Amino acid sequence: MTGPMTLSRRSTLALGFAGLALPLRAPAAHAAVTAIRIGYQKFGTLILLKQKRFLEEALAPRGIAVQWAQFPAGPPMLQAMAAGALEFGQTGDLPPIFAQASAPGMLVYAGHEPQVGSSEAIIVPAGSPIHAIGDLRGRKVAVTRGSDAHWLLLAALLKNGLSLRDVDVTYLLPSAARPAFETGVVDAWSIWDPYLSAAGSDLRVLATGADIGGGVQFFMTRREFARLQPDLLKTIRDAVARCDAWAQASKPEVVRILADATGLDPAVVGRSVEKITYGIQPVGADILAGQQRMADIFHREGQLPVAVDVRNAALPP
Repeated sequence: MTGPMTLSRRSTLALGFAGLALPLRAPAAHAAVTAIRIGYQKFGTLILLKQKRFLEEALAPRGIAVQWAQFPAGPPMLQAMAAGALEFGQTGDLPPIFAQASAPGMLVYAGHEPQVGSSEAIIVPAGSPIHAIGDLRGRKVAVTRGSDAHWLLLAALLKNGLSLRDVDVTYLLPSAARPAFETGVVDAWSIWDPYLSAAGSDLRVLATGADIGGGVQFFMTRREFARLQPDLLKTIRDAVARCDAWAQASKPEVVRILADATGLDPAVVGRSVEKITYGIQPVGADILAGQQRMADIFHREGQLPVAVDVRNAALPP
C-alpha cells in the first residue's frame, strides 16, 4: 500500500500545474481585477455555468472576463488555487481537507450543493469473486489520492472492520485508473461520476457514498480573494445560484450539456442527473462538523501529515 502523504508543500502544489494554461501569479492586491479564473470538472454546476455564460453576463458591465480551466479531479484544482492560479472552483468533500493540510489558511469554503452520495461508488467487475467490502482484504484497489472517493474507500473499510492497511491501495487519477480496472491490473475502483457512469453496467457496486454519508460538492475560493473582493465573490455565487435554479428546472438540457462534455450516452448521463438536486447552500455548522469528522479520521489513520481544524477554512462573515 502507498504510505501516508509525505510530499513537501512545494511538491504537492506542483502536482496541480500539469496542463494548466493559466497565469500562476495572483493579481496584486491593489490592481484592478480584469479576469476571474474558475476551475471546473466534467460534471457539476460549474461546467453548466461555463456553457450558460451567466457569470460572463454578470461581469461584462464591469469589464471583467472569465477564464476557465478544466481539471481531472479536485486535488490538482485546489493545489492550483492555493498557488494563486484560480479564484473559484468546485470539488468533492475530501480535497478541501487535504488542501487545508498542505496549504494552511489559503482556501475557504464558499458554499456547497446538496448531498448526492450515490454519485460515487466502489466497484468491481460483475464476474469478480469480490462480493462485499470485507472481500477487499489483500486486494488491489485504485483510487485518486485526496478525492471524495478516497474518503469513500477509507470510510467503507472502517465500517467493515478494515483499514487502508488491509488493502493494496494504488493511487491513480481517473484517466489511468479506468484502464487499470478494465484490464484487471486492479481488483476494485473507488470512483465518482462521470467516471462511475462511464465504467458501464457490467460491474458490481460494493458501496456508495450514501452508505458513509459522503457525496457533498463544495465551492472553494482563495481566502485573499474573499477578503479583497467580497463583491466579486458574491457575484460569482449569485451566478452559481442562477445556474442551479436553471439546472433544476431544465434537466433535459443539463443531460445534453454533460453528455457532450463527457462523451457518455445521454441515457447514462440522465440516470446520474436524475439523482442530483441543484442549489448552492451556505456551509453551516453541521456541514463543517462532517468535514471535521473526515479530517480527524484521516489524520488518525496516518493519511494526513497534520491535524486540521476545519473551522479555520470557514468563510469569514
